[in-house]
Amino acid sequence: MTRGNESYTIVSLVRVDPLKKSILDSLTSALNLIRFEANRPINNVVIKPNLCYYWHASTGYTTDPRVVGSLIDYLRRKFGNVSIKIAEADATAMRTAHSFKMLGYNELAERKDVKLFNLSTDQIVEKRATVSGKEIVLKVPSTLLDADLFINVPKLKTMKATKISCALKNIFGCIASPRKVKYHPILNEAIVGINKILHPHLTIVDGIVGLGRFPAKLNLLISSTDPFSTDWVAAKIMGYNPSRVGFLKISKKEKLLSNDIVVAGEKIEEFRRLFPSHGFIAAKKENLQIKFLRAYCRITGDVLPPIMEYSE
Repeated sequence: MTRGNESYTIVSLVRVDPLKKSILDSLTSALNLIRFEANRPINNVVIKPNLCYYWHASTGYTTDPRVVGSLIDYLRRKFGNVSIKIAEADATAMRTAHSFKMLGYNELAERKDVKLFNLSTDQIVEKRATVSGKEIVLKVPSTLLDADLFINVPKLKTMKATKISCALKNIFGCIASPRKVKYHPILNEAIVGINKILHPHLTIVDGIVGLGRFPAKLNLLISSTDPFSTDWVAAKIMGYNPSRVGFLKISKKEKLLSNDIVVAGEKIEEFRRLFPSHGFIAAKKENLQIKFLRAYCRITGDVLPPIMEYSE
């Protein structure tokens, strides 16, 4: 958007109180604040939630199906009876078919008459992105490249390897290869790389429950048309300096971030004080626990849940 001769990006923060106001109403308010409009005819829509493990949305780890259900209602009201897919890719410690069933998405798809789709079974296109002067090869599902409307619906949560996991990290989860662990030596660069290739038209962050040191009810929706700006604001809510988050620092150097981010709706500070940030002592304890768990995995051949590791 432009203001005079300057361009800017709007990120909206809207409270959700299902007892007083429907999630659909809150979602509509959030999208009105960013002045969301499709700039092309819409016939097919792909929604990418964050279903990277089998833990219920109440843990703060996976996208609440109520948010996706409300989004589907919004899309039908705005665009009519368009084709809608809810899409996720397999991960190191998660299989999409199981996560759809266990997390309530099979029931949601049947009730809303939408399709569920495993991105790891899609026709794959090999794409290259240059980040920090180095080329990264990424396997990309063609469905995401062909969608008229691609919507990213991540969670608001922290992650040991990257500090935050939100809009940009959820797109990393779109990579078709289940064993995304191979990108971990260059994880920040790979996150930026896949976001240079895949460009969601809209991001809606499920912050009803945020996950930091523990899950906390924030009753928050964040929305924007720019995932980089979304994560800049999300980092502040989670108590981090965005300039010290690896992939955001790279994004800024690569000039992928808006020079002017306008926050509409609620104030960042209102949610920052509610978010259970990681303190120094808590971080040290977590590091020790992870070391013991990794030793256990080496002995048994078991796999760590991704909240304890790096994988999406």
